[in-house]
Amino acid sequence: MQKLGEFKLPHFFNYPPYFTLQPVRDTREKQVQLWKELIIEYCRAQKVFIIGLEEDFPLFSNCAIERRAEWTDKGHKKCLILWHRIQEWADLIVHFVKENGLEDNVMTVEEIRSGTESRGTELYGIDRSVLMRALKLLEHKGKLVIFKGTSTDDEGVKFSL
Repeated sequence: MQKLGEFKLPHFFNYPPYFTLQPVRDTREKQVQLWKELIIEYCRAQKVFIIGLEEDFPLFSNCAIERRAEWTDKGHKKCLILWHRIQEWADLIVHFVKENGLEDNVMTVEEIRSGTESRGTELYGIDRSVLMRALKLLEHKGKLVIFKGTSTDDEGVKFSL
């Protein structure tokens, strides 16, 4: 099995037809699904949240990844990879808060992204825009309050689960 760094590539990676859009609908749907799964798993393993399509990306040079990706610009040069839906990220935050006994505590957004408690979790190193979307969803549900600071580095979150 071929590797890309520590990431193990699937068997189909060396099969040339998978790099060419297949004309038969059923085959094409299977092909696209395999590529979606590969991209999502690679991004998860490498903690990649944004892919610059003008930059070299080790898995592909085709920008058509559709599901679980969102364009971050109007020119469709960069896309945001969501290997978890925003609701799933919000659920991970709730689990993180409960597991670390942080109910009714205040943390900065940066502590959630890079603090001691988040090391070893999927939240460690999370893209700030993804984290903020998940936090805003939880705020909308009444599970926390976001406090604006004088800069983005000192935005706070008070959990009330």
